[in-house]
This record gives sequence, structure tokens and C-alpha cells, in this order.
Amino acid sequence: MAFQTFAQKKAFIIPDTIENKDFDYIFDRIEESQRDPEIQALYLKSFLYKAKSEKNSEEITNGYKNYLHYSKDNLKLVYADSMIYTARITANKALIGSAYLSKGIVFYGMKKHKYALDNYLIANKFISQTDDHYLIHKVKYNIASIKYYLGYYNEAISLFRECIDYFKKDDVRPYLNSIHLLGLCYNRIGNYGLCTEMNRKGLAEGKRLSCDEMNIYFIHSEGINQYFKSNYRKAIEEINYIIKNIKEAEDYSNESVGYFYIGASYWKLSKPDQAIFYFMKVDQILEDKDYIRADLIQNYKLLIEYYKSKKDLEKQLYYSKRLLKADSILDNQYRYLSKRILKDYDSQKMLMEMKKMEHSLELRKYNDLIFVLILITLLLGIGFLFYRYNKNKNKYRKNFLELMNRNEETKAEPKANTNSIEDINQDTVSILLKKLEKFEREKRYLEKNMTLPKLAVLFKTNINYLYKIIYHFRGKKFTDYINDLKIDYLIYLMKQDKRYRKYNNKALAEEVGFSTTQRFANAFYARTGISTSYFIKNIKKNSETNEQ
Repeated sequence: MAFQTFAQKKAFIIPDTIENKDFDYIFDRIEESQRDPEIQALYLKSFLYKAKSEKNSEEITNGYKNYLHYSKDNLKLVYADSMIYTARITANKALIGSAYLSKGIVFYGMKKHKYALDNYLIANKFISQTDDHYLIHKVKYNIASIKYYLGYYNEAISLFRECIDYFKKDDVRPYLNSIHLLGLCYNRIGNYGLCTEMNRKGLAEGKRLSCDEMNIYFIHSEGINQYFKSNYRKAIEEINYIIKNIKEAEDYSNESVGYFYIGASYWKLSKPDQAIFYFMKVDQILEDKDYIRADLIQNYKLLIEYYKSKKDLEKQLYYSKRLLKADSILDNQYRYLSKRILKDYDSQKMLMEMKKMEHSLELRKYNDLIFVLILITLLLGIGFLFYRYNKNKNKYRKNFLELMNRNEETKAEPKANTNSIEDINQDTVSILLKKLEKFEREKRYLEKNMTLPKLAVLFKTNINYLYKIIYHFRGKKFTDYINDLKIDYLIYLMKQDKRYRKYNNKALAEEVGFSTTQRFANAFYARTGISTSYFIKNIKKNSETNEQ
């Protein structure tokens, strides 16, 4: 494993300029240095080494994830396995599920759909036990991609719609990807108008969000859609326009599909000699990559038909064998994938219950008893869900009212402990407490990347003293201390100024100096016991009631 291999290498020393930086800072530098592989390699290594030196399993997992994203294809699975190995040590279901999901995505990128699905299903088993909605929808997106590949278009459409609704808030690329695949699903069920609508929406949203990475795929999709609308010249024009970009992206699957529909358009225009040129390109990709999908089977039927018209028996036989190979690949993939989707994702519980009921009916014929038992189970289930809903609702409402009843702007909540700290001089303690109060009063905690080392430099003291004083007199660790101050101040802002209630999570996070939206959301829930959306919704409701 990469974990073990890395540990055996010569000890790495983090440069002084990076040593005291937090993980968010180093991660940002990794992303910014993509054009300079040497600098990026330094930050990648620093991130992972820092995580290991701190024995921080969660960040070690993220360190391997960073390597996975920026490594060559032949190493991606190695780093994915290291992610899984490290995540399992933590017993954190979200982290373990995310690691398996990453490995599935690597397999999907390699067009190894069987292995991708295996890992998606393991990921789903862990992630479904968490409240991490981002990961839940990420799994839905990847399962939907498999369903699209299998031809379960209506089921895929439902999942992609959910993903669009969720990702449109903050996650640009997953949002655009979901629009693209929803359009492809509409094309496959024959709704070419909605497919065009999705492609136009994708291009417009990409422009609005300043993300043009998906443009070639929306144009590619629309080119294929034009073929099904019988606009063959338009199909050729649009696919040819971007096929070079698809090839440069090393996306051989969409390259193959593009070649086929260019060829098929020429075939429809009664230009078989030009069509054959593109059909042979599809065959070459099958030869090189073992890639084929259901609609590309027609590629071989048209090749056979062409050489039959030419009375070329040798070529007819050759492409007949190629057709059998393509059909065999599809048969193996589809049979396995369909079986696992049905068995492990869609219907496992339902099928088990059905078998139990059938067995009971055959042996005992207690139809009425079974009906009553099922009804009772359903009622108990509904009752339990209703109870849990009301319990959570009451809990959220209680937490909300407590927040609304706070009168102060922000409060560090000094711990009711006036005893001195044995190994720190009392005068030093007094000086540092005054500096801490000034720090809170001037709201310096709103600065981004406010770390313990940075604050220690600001206070002209050492990290150990400052950590002990904050823990002793504020009753919490440094990160919780800073996060709680930020959240308390934000709550004050939202209570006093209506415009902050219109902000999304990303804007709110930036307002009080959080480095990421996810860290902000976690900190808000940890501090308040409710989500930002619930707080804003109810504070608006309270405001409207008071104004009436």
C-alpha cells in the first residue's frame, strides 16, 4: 500500500514556510500549484507528512485523496486503497464511505463498471448510515450513472433530478455533470426536446458560474441529439467541432460515441464510404480499450452490411467476429451490473419480504394474519418516524428559541474556574487573559486561518501557555473556541440585520472567516444543534409574525 511504502522512505522535513500552516492552507496551495508539478509535489508531501506526524487519520485519508486526484492513472488505485486502509482505522462511517466512493470513481473513469459498482455499493452501505447529505447525493449521482449505462433511464432521471436540486446550491461541477447526464437520459427515452433544453441550460449555467469545462460535453450531447432529430448535417458539424477536445481530454468513451454518430449521420446521408472511416475508429477503440456500449453495437451491423454490399466475405467475417466480441463484453457487463443493482441497491429488502410472504401463504394460508402483521408493522414504522420527526422538530425549536433569547452580541463563555494554572506565572495568566478579552472585543477571530500558532505570535507568548489558558478559562479547545466565537457573532448579525438572512452558506462562511462551507456548516450545527437553513427559515418566520 502507498501508506506503507511512504512510511519506509527517508524522513521528509516540512519547509519552515509551511510548517505552522493548517491543512486548509496547504490544500489551497496544492490546487493553486497545478501548473508547477514540483511545487505541487512539495505541498502534497507536506500535507500528508503533517497529517502523519499529528497522527490525524482523517487528514491522512485526505492526504491520500489529494495524491489520488493529481497522480497518474496507474497509481490512483494504490492511493484509493490507502484511503480505505486509513479511513477504516477511524471507524468514521462517512470517511470510510467516501474512501470507497473515491475508489469506485477511479474504476468508473477506467470504464471498469463492475468494480465501480462494487465500491459504490460498499460506499452506500456506510454513507446511508450518516447525515452527510453531500456524500449521500454523491453516491446517488454515481449510482445514477451506472443506471444510465445499464439503460434504466427513468430511474436514473429521478436520481439526477435530486442531484441537480442539491448540487446547484454550492457545487458547480457536480451540478453541471448532473444536468449533462439528465439530458443524455432524455435523449435515450426519446424526449429530444428536453435533451436540447438540458444542453442549453448546461451551457447557460456554465457561463453564469464561470465554468466552461463541461461545454464540450453539452455540445457533444446536442450533436448526438441532432442525429435523432434527423438533422444529420447539424449532428456532423457539432460533434466534429468538439471531437478534438474530447480526444485531448483522453475521454475515449465519448470519443468512440462521437465517431459512431458522425459515421451514422453520413450513413443516413447515403455517404457510406465516409461513414466507414468513422465506424473503423469505433472498432479501433474497442480493440485498444475494450470499450463498447449498447448503441454502438449498430456500428458492427453497419460495417457488416457495407462489406456485404461490396461482396467482401473476408471483411464480413472479420466484423462478424468483432460483433460477437462486442456483444460478449456487453453481455458480461450488463448481466453482472443488472444483477447487483437489483440485488444490492434497489430491491433487496423488498424481495426478501415478498419471499417470506409467499412462503407463509403457501404453508399456512393465514392471509388475514399476514395482512394484520404487515399493517401493524407499517403503522409502527409510521408512528416511529412521526415520533422521531416530532422529537427532532421539538429539539430544533428549543435550540432555536434559546438562540433567539440570547441578548448579547457574542460571548466566549468563560469557564467558572478561577484557579490558577500551576506551571504558568499568575502575572502571565492575567496579561494573556486581558489580551484574549481584547482579541474577542476587536473580533480578530473573524480573520481567516486564525490558528493557535498565529495567535501565539500575536500575543507574544508560546503555544503551550496560550492553549492551556484558553482551555482552562474558556473551557474548550482552541478550534472550538474560535468557531464558537464566529458562530455567535454570525447569529448576532442575522438577528440584527435582515440582509444576512438572504446569504447562502458559502457567503455566510466567508463573512465570518471560515475556510470552507463544510467546516462552517459543521461548526454551526455543533454550536447550535440546528442547521443554518432551519435557523434562517425560522428567524424569517418570527420576523414576519412580529411585523404583522
